[in-house]
Amino acid sequence: MLPLSKIQLPMIQSMTGFGKAIGQTSGKKITVEIRSLNSKGLDLNARIAPLFREKELSIRKTVGAALKRGKVDINIYAEVTGVESAAGINMELAKGYLEQLEVLSRETDTSGDLIAAVMRMPDVIGSSKNELSEEESKFLQNLIQEALEKLESFRVQEGGSIAKDFELRLIEIERSMKEIEPHEEQRLQAVKERLLKGLEGIETDSNRYEQEVIFYIEKLDINEEKVRLANHLKYFRETMNEENSGKKLGFIAQEMGREINTLGSKSNYAPMQQHVVQMKDELEKIKEQIGNTL
Repeated sequence: MLPLSKIQLPMIQSMTGFGKAIGQTSGKKITVEIRSLNSKGLDLNARIAPLFREKELSIRKTVGAALKRGKVDINIYAEVTGVESAAGINMELAKGYLEQLEVLSRETDTSGDLIAAVMRMPDVIGSSKNELSEEESKFLQNLIQEALEKLESFRVQEGGSIAKDFELRLIEIERSMKEIEPHEEQRLQAVKERLLKGLEGIETDSNRYEQEVIFYIEKLDINEEKVRLANHLKYFRETMNEENSGKKLGFIAQEMGREINTLGSKSNYAPMQQHVVQMKDELEKIKEQIGNTL
């Protein structure tokens, strides 16, 4: 068997990840943050700056298609950094207000700072760019893509650690299976001795006794379970190379658990039971990691 450092690990992905992209355009600093945690399905939550709110549906579709599973938080912020996005004066509206105030001032014979009054009127001051331009929309899409790529890189890196841990656990299960073998003959001998002791002082037909012993020992045979478990281990490794294999790995782990439980119930021999307990422990650690596998 190759040492773990020499084994080419499959590129399964974790569901945990984080990606961040920052850029500046049209006097705005735009920040995109996407983080994901493990979840049975896809759960998207979005906090998007008002300027980009019209793009929320397409953003959700883009992120959902890329990440597939996980509890995903999308945060998009916009910070004004230049004059292009600064507040502007609606000149036409301001002139209209000013003309009316001048008429009112003459008719009521009152005076005051009319310009200050105009500036307080509704909609005189507002953003000079309330709509998202095509250039800004494209810029935002590129930032989202950059954040997704960083998140996926994070997921792949975490997936490599998970794959390495899987391989360690599988090796330990295989080792425990091999360590069971030397005890099998001892177990069968112990069963025969126990049966003979139970029949002491009782007249028995030797041929019938041999038949019953053979039948009983056949029921305790664990070769089938060992073969099936070995096949499940092989299938688990093959599935690790498939895309989005987390759910499938979970099903295989369940089958592995059934075979290990059957081994335990059939063994009924302390030295063998110790190795079965070790296999169960390694399998539980595998199941914990599967919960965070895409």
